[in-house]
This record gives sequence, structure tokens and C-alpha cells, in this order.
Amino acid sequence: MTTPAHDAPVHLVDEVADQPLDSGTTPFSRLADVMALPRLSGLALSADGSRLVTSVATLSPDRTSWRTALWEIDPAGERDARRLTRSSPGESSPVFAPDGTLLFTSSRPDPDADKDAGEPKASLWALAADGGEARRVLGRRNGISGVSVAAGTGDVVVLAAATPGTDDDQADDARRKARADAGVTAILHESYPVRFWDHDLGPAVPRAFFVGQVTAEGTQPTWRDLTPGAVPPNGAGSDVALSPDGRWLARAEEVPEGRASWRNRLVVTDTATGETRVLVDDEDADVGSPAWSPDSTRLVATRESQTTQAEPPNYTLLLVDVAAGTSSDLTAGFDRWPSAPQFDAAGEAVYFLADDDGRHAVFRVVPGEQPVRLTRDGAYSDLQVARDGSALYALRSAFDHPAAPVRLDPTATDQQPDPLPNPGTVAALPGTLRELRATAADGVEVQSWLVLPEGASAEQPAPLLLWIHGGPLMSWNGWSWRWLPWVMAAQGYAVLLPNPALSQGFGQDFVRRGWGSWGGAPYTDLMAATDAAVELPEIDGTRTAAMGGSFGGYMANWVATQTDRFDAIVTHASLWHLDGFIGATDAAFYWEKEFGDPLTEPARYEQNSPHRYADAITTPVLVIHGDKDYRVPIGEGLRLWYDLQKRGVPSKFLYFPDENHWVLTPGNSTVWYSTVLAFLAEHVLGEAWSRPELL
Repeated sequence: MTTPAHDAPVHLVDEVADQPLDSGTTPFSRLADVMALPRLSGLALSADGSRLVTSVATLSPDRTSWRTALWEIDPAGERDARRLTRSSPGESSPVFAPDGTLLFTSSRPDPDADKDAGEPKASLWALAADGGEARRVLGRRNGISGVSVAAGTGDVVVLAAATPGTDDDQADDARRKARADAGVTAILHESYPVRFWDHDLGPAVPRAFFVGQVTAEGTQPTWRDLTPGAVPPNGAGSDVALSPDGRWLARAEEVPEGRASWRNRLVVTDTATGETRVLVDDEDADVGSPAWSPDSTRLVATRESQTTQAEPPNYTLLLVDVAAGTSSDLTAGFDRWPSAPQFDAAGEAVYFLADDDGRHAVFRVVPGEQPVRLTRDGAYSDLQVARDGSALYALRSAFDHPAAPVRLDPTATDQQPDPLPNPGTVAALPGTLRELRATAADGVEVQSWLVLPEGASAEQPAPLLLWIHGGPLMSWNGWSWRWLPWVMAAQGYAVLLPNPALSQGFGQDFVRRGWGSWGGAPYTDLMAATDAAVELPEIDGTRTAAMGGSFGGYMANWVATQTDRFDAIVTHASLWHLDGFIGATDAAFYWEKEFGDPLTEPARYEQNSPHRYADAITTPVLVIHGDKDYRVPIGEGLRLWYDLQKRGVPSKFLYFPDENHWVLTPGNSTVWYSTVLAFLAEHVLGEAWSRPELL
């Protein structure tokens, strides 16, 4: 699709996809086609390195949900991908046992279950190495939420919810039945928090159970509870790793830290005796993401320093000797934030991921040396290490392609691998990707990505959409199905994706520039990036809009209070009244460390809360919020909407009663994009308002 002339309308997407695409168009020209694109997530590598499995989500036949199936990818890149599973509930969390059995979780019905067994819960299923039918091998009445497999022995630990004080399914059933019979839905909380992201916590909490070896032929689980003392709100947590020899379960354990606050320490539990020992208990940090060495003697884990009003968090990797209980800093002096560490095949080095200059790169570090970056562009995830040391595998995305499996050399640098054959390839995009650099008011460089629509030129400049990322401690670095600039590019918009102060991957000082001063350097960085973009001949600086979600929504609100340079503002799941947000979010203690107690230290709230400057807003605003959003509660959107309406600011409120911080269902996601595009068309392009058909 070519970009229209300056005074030509940009037409909204056709929500009906029963006609073939026109020659030269892409799947991004219509929202229905976007929703139907396959989406890859997760990787599992077999012990012999011959099989690679990923999860692929596709649109359900009724187009109201996505269904996930497991697909096998050829690690050598010679054969086409093939589908392994198929069911209505779908399958996820694949992991290989040492004998080649593929384990996964699914709530598909068990064909051998009694007809009165009730609604199926997520269970552990197994698919033999030689194929055949998958078999349900492990289940709990309340479902299974996580699985860890010992790479050497094949022993399995599962995470499953149970109410405090109950030891088995029968006791838990009795407790739940008694509550239901009495009409009780109340939950008594004795510690903070009471909910997380989009769900209530309690009364049941995750516990870790050792079940022994699991095969496709079935198993007789031992169901040894390794965390009998797990209590609300978060129980045993979800951050667990079973040692290759099956002897130890490493776990990030939450411990209280003052009032209404907690942190994580690293513990190991003997799977035979249930005895738990603390390995790393740092009062000044959270420790988690444990990964085992091949010989089961050492762990590598992440350490995130506690924040203060003066200092943002900092991250490093700890190398932990399990027997001695000692640890050392593996990445001292490394000015990036390492995550997802894994040992190499020999246990001599560690691979990890870190944001770096608008990329999410793979690094390798040897104790006593500085980390070395192995990859050039793109955002990597789900790193898998071949046991013979011959290769690494990962999912790689970038703004110009969705996540796809790739093979990496374990030691080479500056790698840019081609995708392995997979079912999620996008053949064409409605534009091009460019990287921009701008200079901020204080002389610091600000990196951005710019998506230009097809045909954008000095003769036909494109209207500009400034899209601000959330976090705030993250960066724009790869493909996102929720925040997809190509949908906007297909309608003729150029999309600017900047990484302002507070973005990670540019060093600790870059984060400090915006710490506790969200309306300061982050805002001026965004304006500097916008100034650089509108100087380009392909950009029409007279037609612009700004939008963002979460922290990006906060910044969109802040932009609306500070300048009238934009023709429209779109704010999703946004912070508006900082004091009110801090008191209602599911992680108040984290934000209060940065901003202080609003009762005794109000200065930062007064300086940075957009609601204090509501009278300055003249730009039309589209407010979007989900009622199940517990990270940025709905009260923020309601207060913003009221403040706009009573001041007569042209505004609309797109409300989702059953969505959370994100918008996850295909129908609601379609409505989200179509409403945003209609709002932009009215205020940026000067078209008459066209209400989306299903609203």
C-alpha cells in the first residue's frame, strides 16, 4: 500500500477477511488477517540435540481465541516444521525427558477418565520419542502450573496449587467443598499483596512436588511435597530448577522485608529428605532465575539490587557453589542487565541475555573475564544449549520479523542467523525499518526505531505516530504482537519507537537520568526523538499523534499536559494520579521505593503526577483500560476520563470489562486497533468520526 498524498484520507482496515488479498498487499492491511498470523513462543531441545520443539498459537475456528499446538523444528534447518499435537484446549510448556519423551501441559480431556471427572484441569502429558498418541501421565485436582525436569535422571518436579494445611487432593477437595457448601468466596489475607496482574491470590498457593521419573507409558508418582510450609500470598513461587542429578531443587523463595514488602532469596531443597537450605540471602537484593551446572555442583542466578529514591536497580549474575554456600559476582563491571543465564555444555562458561543499544542480545561470559556479545541485531529469548557443545538455539525476533527459531555458534561474535524453517514466517511487510539517533537536551544520545510505510517520500510524507514503550525499565527491541507498528504502517502512518531515559540497555547512568523524575529526561528525550523524526523528508510533521501503554500511557498523559504539538493522544492502561496508583497497584512497595511515602515525601508525586496539570490539556485523548488490570487499576482510567470530560477535552473511553493490563482476545484486540485507527483518522487526518462497527 502506498502512502496517500498530504490531503488524502487514510482508510481504516477492513475487518472482514473473506476476500483474497490484493496483489502487493500484506497480511497487515486487514486486522482479521493480522489476528490469523501464527505466533511462536518457547523452545525445548532434546538431550541428543536432534529435536527442537516450539509452541505455535493460531486462531481458533470461531476466531474468538488463539489455540496453541506443539510443532517440531529441524535443528539442522533441512526439513519443514511438522505439527505434533492438536486439541481444542491446546498444549504448552514443552520439555524433553532424557529418553526423548516430550512432556507438556494441557487441559485436554483424559480419554481414560471417568465421565463424571468434571472440567479438565491442566495436566502433564507425554509423547513418546517415536510418536504415537500423547498420554496423560500426571494430574492434580487443581491442575499443574509448572514443570522442571532433571536433565540427567529424568526426575520431575511439578508446581500445583493447594490450600494451606492440606496434604493431598482429598483434603484440598474437602476444604474447597466446605467453602462452596457454605457459600464462602471470601479470602483472608495476612500479608501483602492480595492480587497479581490479573488474578486474585489465595486461598490456594503453588507448592512444589517431587514425583520421580515420568515416561510415556505412565508413572506412579511419589508426590513428595517439597514446600509443605508454603503460605499465601505466593506460596512456593514459580521460579524453580531441578538439578541434573535430581538431588536438589533450587528455588527463589519470598521472604518478608519490612511492612508490606518482600524480596527473594535463593534456597535449595534436598528432594529425598525435603530439607531446605538457604544459599544466598541478600538483604539488599532479589536473587532468582537459578540455573544448574551440568555436574549439579554450582548454580548461576540473577541478583537485582534493591532500589532507593537515589538509585535504580542494578543487575548482575552470581556464581554459587552449592556445597560451600558461597557466591561470587560473575559480571562485575558489566554495565548492562543480564538475565536468563545458562551454563555451557562443559560448565565452564555462562550464556545470558541482556538489552544492549535497542537489541536483546546473547552474551557469553567466562569467570574472571568480561562478557562477550555473540549476536548483532534482534531480540533473543528461550535460549537452549546443545549438550554436546555444538550449538545454541533460540527464538529471534526484530521489528522486521516475528519470533522464529535460529541456530547459533556457541563462541562466534556478530552473528545474524537465518530462521530455521517454521510455521510463523511473515512473507512481506507494509514498509521498511530504520534506526534513528537523536541528541537530547543534556547531550545524551537517544536511540529509536522508525517504521516507514510503503511509498513515504518527500512528495508523499507520512503522518507520524510516536509510540512510547511501557516498563519503564525496558526497551523497544523486537517484535510484539500486542504493540504492532506494522498495523499502523499498513494504514500509511510512520511509527517512531524511541528508547528514552529509564530504558534499559544503554547503561546505568542512562536509567538514572529518569529515576524518580519521570516527567523530566524521559519526556525531553521523547521530544528530541520526535524532533529528529519530523526533520526527515518522509515525515509530515504537521500531522502527528502520541500513544503508549502502561508507563507509555503515563508518558502519553504527561505529553498531553506539557505540549499541544500532537493532534491526538492515545493512552492505554495508564497512570494518571500517582498517589492513587501507588496505593492501589499490586506492587506498591516497589514504586514507593522510587517515589517515597506520599504522605511524608510528597515532592516527587507533586512534580511527576500528570493529574496536577490536567487544566493544560487541549489535545483530544482516547483513554483505554481493562477492568481486570491490577497492575494499573481501573481507577486510574476512570479518574483520567472524568478529569478530561469535566474540562471539555474531546475524549473517548474504550473500556474492556474482562481484559487485564493487556488486551488478549482476538475480538477485543481487533476492536482496540480499529478504535485507535478511527480516533487517529478523525484527529490526525481530519476525517469524520467513524464508530467501529462492533462498538
